[in-house]
Amino acid sequence: MYRDTTCGALRASEINKEVLLSGWVHKLRDKGFVVWIDLRDRYGITQLVFDEERTSKELLEKARTIGRETVIQIKGQVIERASKNPNIPTGEIEVLVSELKVLNESILPPFTIEDETDGGEDIRMKYRYLDIRRNPVKDNLIFRHKVSMEVRKYLSDAGFIDVETPYLIKSTPEGARDFLVPSRMNEGQFYALPQSPQTFKQLLMVGGMDKYFQIVKCFRDEDLRADRQPEFTQIDCEMAFVEQEDILNTFEGLTKHLLKEIKGVAVNSFPRMTFDDAMKTYGNDKPDIRFGMQFGELNEVAQHKEFKVFNSAELVVGIAVPGANSYTRKEIDKLIDWVKRPQVGALGMVYCRCNDDGTFKSSVDKFYNQEDFAKWAEVTQANAGDLICVLSGDTNKVRAQLSALRMEMAERLGLRKADEYAPLWVIDFPLLELDEETGHYHAMHHPFTSPKPGQLELLDTDPGAVKANAYDLVLNGNEIGGGSIRIHDKETQAIMFKHLGFSIEEAKSQFGFLMDAFQYGAPPHGGIAFGLDRLVSILGGQETIRDFIAFPKNNSGRDVMIDAPAIIDDDQLKDLHLKLDL
Repeated sequence: MYRDTTCGALRASEINKEVLLSGWVHKLRDKGFVVWIDLRDRYGITQLVFDEERTSKELLEKARTIGRETVIQIKGQVIERASKNPNIPTGEIEVLVSELKVLNESILPPFTIEDETDGGEDIRMKYRYLDIRRNPVKDNLIFRHKVSMEVRKYLSDAGFIDVETPYLIKSTPEGARDFLVPSRMNEGQFYALPQSPQTFKQLLMVGGMDKYFQIVKCFRDEDLRADRQPEFTQIDCEMAFVEQEDILNTFEGLTKHLLKEIKGVAVNSFPRMTFDDAMKTYGNDKPDIRFGMQFGELNEVAQHKEFKVFNSAELVVGIAVPGANSYTRKEIDKLIDWVKRPQVGALGMVYCRCNDDGTFKSSVDKFYNQEDFAKWAEVTQANAGDLICVLSGDTNKVRAQLSALRMEMAERLGLRKADEYAPLWVIDFPLLELDEETGHYHAMHHPFTSPKPGQLELLDTDPGAVKANAYDLVLNGNEIGGGSIRIHDKETQAIMFKHLGFSIEEAKSQFGFLMDAFQYGAPPHGGIAFGLDRLVSILGGQETIRDFIAFPKNNSGRDVMIDAPAIIDDDQLKDLHLKLDL
């Protein structure tokens, strides 16, 4: 037996007890006549003591030679600590060591294993197994485990069955790029890694498994950023004999459960907002509603004068930034430079100060009068002391630009508080999106999403107007889950494939198995998938999902620890019937 307790368990009630501990040497302090070692495992730290009066000379000298991160085993007696440490649970005791055994020596780590480390992100990712020893990373992984267990508990108690679906599946043309896996036994043919278990969970509904869930790995070969990984984890769910309201109620319940059990927060309000209203009011389909700064459309009150910039714009829209009238002209100029960055793309910004005495001062004073500015303030719900920021241009572009400005100002003003939670359902998405480059429509969610009842006929006359029976769950400005009521009959699915540009032969080749299954009594069904990585990071009060993944990839999709992806040798290529010309 290597240990009979852990390094975070001992308390004053166990003084005089003989214990056996194992762990890593966190710190060593040598005062000559006494040596202290902080011994660490994932449960905490226990201070070990070796001194001239009570420790043999041989043992004291041995303790002095032990380096940081060496794995040791000790036997000793729990004693009262002379200089107590109220900052750790074991701070009232220490262990007087009588026996010491080195289990494995460590070379000097490339960075300090401390909460506040000297290691940069690149070096810590290369030695991720060392980084996991640090409390912030360790605690994040434990936190993820707690969230996963609460998800399993809630869904299992609600009658959902955990079913595994295949990882080696068929490549399909919809969505992001697939990761492909060559088949050795089937020359020239490839599996794909799943972007989601979508068709399999629908087949489970056909099979009568009316409540399915799975915490499952998914894969997308797409460009990366801080909140995106080539492999990610979904809480994947599907239900049969349900309408949209049934699914929304079920997963409101899951979200309430997680917030209550994980964060101790009771949230009862889950407002519903249509996609069109979200775009008009916040400029994006995943609005953060913890704060105001709602959009005010100013065309009617700003396009009646000789200001050509506004008169030529498809949309003039503004927000009232609370308290920002205190900004100096220099600070406002910096804000204008911020919106003109390539990442935002605005050509400029008009502003209007709302003074405490009820007057207004604007960058376009020569075109507008005080009565005009009062109407701007009314439309944007601006108060005295606020700053109205106005952008103009093409509707879709300017909404995205003002949305970015809104979020930036909220960040600067401290309005995006990590301990506040504001969930929101966004519903009634467009069924199809127009690709402006090709002129073709593609599915906004996926080709198995059902149109809203009564709108199927519009596909022939006005496909862009068709609304999807789809919904996204948004939390604090992040989409944490999305789903839809599915098409469950072959005829409707065939119509959908037709409008997405599939020939009859292509639809049969790619999805014939699903359409065949629909002929055998497929029930009405729908589902949702939560992004577990993002959900955990939001509940953990952080923005970056990598912080909650044990072994993440970097922004180039590389695992710098194991150096993957990597070149494979010619014999492996030959087995797979592949030849690379590099």
